[in-house]
Amino acid sequence: MDSGRVLYSENSNDLNYPASLTKIMTLYLTFDALEHGRLKLDDYLIVSKNAANASPVKLGLSAGSKIKVEDAIKALAVHSANDVSRVLAENLKGGKEGNFASLMTQVANQIGLSKTNFENSSGLPDDDHLSNARDIALMSMAVYKHFPGYWKYFGIKTWSYNGKTYNNGNPLLKSYSGCDGMKTGYTNKSKYSLVATASRNGHHLIAVVLGAKNKDVRATVATQMLDKGFKVVGAKSDTPVSKVTTQKIETYTSKVVEVKPQTYVVSDGYGVQFGAFSARLGAEEQAKKVNKITGANAVLEEYNGLFRVRKHGLPESMAQNICSSVKTQGIDCFVFSK
Repeated sequence: MDSGRVLYSENSNDLNYPASLTKIMTLYLTFDALEHGRLKLDDYLIVSKNAANASPVKLGLSAGSKIKVEDAIKALAVHSANDVSRVLAENLKGGKEGNFASLMTQVANQIGLSKTNFENSSGLPDDDHLSNARDIALMSMAVYKHFPGYWKYFGIKTWSYNGKTYNNGNPLLKSYSGCDGMKTGYTNKSKYSLVATASRNGHHLIAVVLGAKNKDVRATVATQMLDKGFKVVGAKSDTPVSKVTTQKIETYTSKVVEVKPQTYVVSDGYGVQFGAFSARLGAEEQAKKVNKITGANAVLEEYNGLFRVRKHGLPESMAQNICSSVKTQGIDCFVFSK
C-alpha cells in the first residue's frame, strides 16, 4: 500500500458490481470535506425521507432526525448502513444522491480509476454501477495515502449506537494477525466481496476479492492472498511486479471539482491519461511506449509529486480511439475532458 507494487493479480480488470465497497469512495469524499473544513466530526447531518427509506442494511434512522458526522462514518465503516450513506451523499451534494454519485465518478477518474462508474453512494443494485478489483485497490489505497488520519475507522471491530451494538463484517479483523481494515460488500449480482488490509514487519498489504460465492470463501481467498504477499515481500523476492499510483485531488466544492492550477496549457477538447508514476523514469518509459504505439506525442506533467503521462487537445472520438488502441497493448488509460 505504500509503494503501489502489485504482488499478485487474477482477473483484476474484469468488471463487477462493487456493492458496499462503493462506500469507500463515499467515505473518501467525506474525509476530504473534513480535511478542508466543510464538515466537522461533531456536526449533525439531517436525515431526509429518501434516506430513511433506503433498503436494509441500515440503522433505521427516521426522517427529520439527525446523526453526528463521526457516527455516520462509523455506521458506514462498521455496519455498512445504506440509509446513512444516503444521508452523507445528500448533505455533501445539495440534497441529491445522484449529484453525489456523479461527483464520485469524477473524483474516481481524478485519482486514477479507469473503469469505475458510480450511480449511488451505497452500492445498492444498479446495472451501470460497475468497477473492478484494480480500481477498488486504487480507491482503497487513495484513502490510506490521502487521509491517513481517518484510516482508524476501517479497523473498528464493534460500534454501539442508540443502545445497539454492531459488529464489523470483516472477519479478518479478528482472525488475521496485523489486519487493520477495510470493507465488505454483497448483493445478489455482485456476490461476496472483501477488501482486507494488514501490516506486518513494516509492510502494509491490501487484498481485493470480488465475486466469491459466500462469506467464508472471500475471507479464505483474502487470507491466502495476504499470506502470499507477505512471503514475497518478506523474502525480498525478485518476482516481477507492476506499479500503480494514486494522485490526490486538491479539493472539491458543492458544484465542481477543483484541481491545483497547472503550469501547462490545456487545449480545448478531450485528452487521454496513460498513467501516473512516482518516478520520472517510469513516466518517460511509458510515454515512449505510448508514442511508439500511437504517435500521439504524449507528454509528462508534474502533479502533486507524481509524473503523469497525458495527451491533450483531442476530439472525443480520437481520444477514445487512442485509449482503445493502447489498451490492446496492455497499457491502462482513461479519457478526460477539459
